[in-house]
Amino acid sequence: MKFRPLHDRVVVRRIQADEKTAGGIIIPDSVKEKPQEGEVIAVGPGGRDESGKLTPIDVKKGDRVLFGKWSGTEVKLDGEELLIMKESDIMGVIEKTSAAKRAA
Repeated sequence: MKFRPLHDRVVVRRIQADEKTAGGIIIPDSVKEKPQEGEVIAVGPGGRDESGKLTPIDVKKGDRVLFGKWSGTEVKLDGEELLIMKESDIMGVIEKTSAAKRAA
């Protein structure tokens, strides 16, 4: 199934957090917090300003983003749990460092 968000909405897949601490302790599912980092799967065309002019969205498909703990609405599409949120719920894009770009 294809899904296209409307207006200034963005579809995000959460990136799973590590299951172990730095010391090697395994964190059980009941205690783990949901990750606040994700990958943008789809974006809408953008919002409209007061004059009706289209304002494009700053994020694009494939971007890694940080968002608020309670941001978005959880949905299940094709058996996959995703988040649909407004672009304003996204706090920022995680950029690859130059060393990570060379390694990729």
